[in-house]
Amino acid sequence: MVKFIVRRLAYTVAVLLLATALVFVLSRQSGDPRHLFLSEMTTQKQWDEWGREMGLDRPVVVQYGIWLSKAVRGDFGESVQQRKPALDVVIERVPATLELGAGAFIFAMVTGIPLGVLSAVRRGSIIDYVARTFALVGQALPVFWLGLLLILFFAVRLEWLPTSRRGGLDHLILPSISLGWLFASSFLRLTRSAMLEILDSEYIKFARSKGVSNRMIIWKHAFRNAVIPTLTFAGLLIAGLITGAVVTETVFSWPGLGLLAVNSVFQLDFPVMTAVVFFITLGYLIVAFLIDISYALIDPRIRFT
Repeated sequence: MVKFIVRRLAYTVAVLLLATALVFVLSRQSGDPRHLFLSEMTTQKQWDEWGREMGLDRPVVVQYGIWLSKAVRGDFGESVQQRKPALDVVIERVPATLELGAGAFIFAMVTGIPLGVLSAVRRGSIIDYVARTFALVGQALPVFWLGLLLILFFAVRLEWLPTSRRGGLDHLILPSISLGWLFASSFLRLTRSAMLEILDSEYIKFARSKGVSNRMIIWKHAFRNAVIPTLTFAGLLIAGLITGAVVTETVFSWPGLGLLAVNSVFQLDFPVMTAVVFFITLGYLIVAFLIDISYALIDPRIRFT
């Protein structure tokens, strides 16, 4: 077990280094941030001083080594735009992303799992077709297009909800639906397939022959077994909601890490860009690492893979 944990931990560190190195190198190819400060009064001396201040006068490999040595101590540099530590800029956006992720997760759970159960129990009925259509729409529509449709219908036409920005509960509804619909579709399909497989199993048929009530069969026997793969997917979903909200936050102008990442790219804010990628990647890897450990505890055979 110790070897398994050490091996998975080594994989986690390697992926984190690879992701940050890739983004660091690509960000340096996107443009020179000194161009943002250019004016008619800029001199060559000022240009060179800005380069030394930002560390742009050294090779990219050396720049990444310096950045990495500081990053492990919590120093990600200073934001080019806001002129304050990049770590502070990122931390300010974390609560908004967590709020949006929690809203999308709740929507995905409370819609996807019950619809999956109903779709399996009422197989071939109108409810089944409606649920499968819900899943098809959620997986077919791009997130940005779904967000625009929700804004157009509920915010512009009906004027029931605000179009964008972070605020009260009403501001959270549309972004949560837009981000969570795809995952609700996955919950629905996963729950439905697991329920159908279990409902056709021999021990369920035996329970029916003994006269066990339909409600007891569905919720005590079938659902308890079918929810296991769903909960496994839920662990990965938590990381995916936090790291995959870039499009939704951009569409709804939600001030989270996703929107911060997009703005830092357009503004050539290298310190913020790399800090956002570092924390997003770290969050996803931590969740994946914990899931791997839980798998190994449940099934010892996984320790040897």
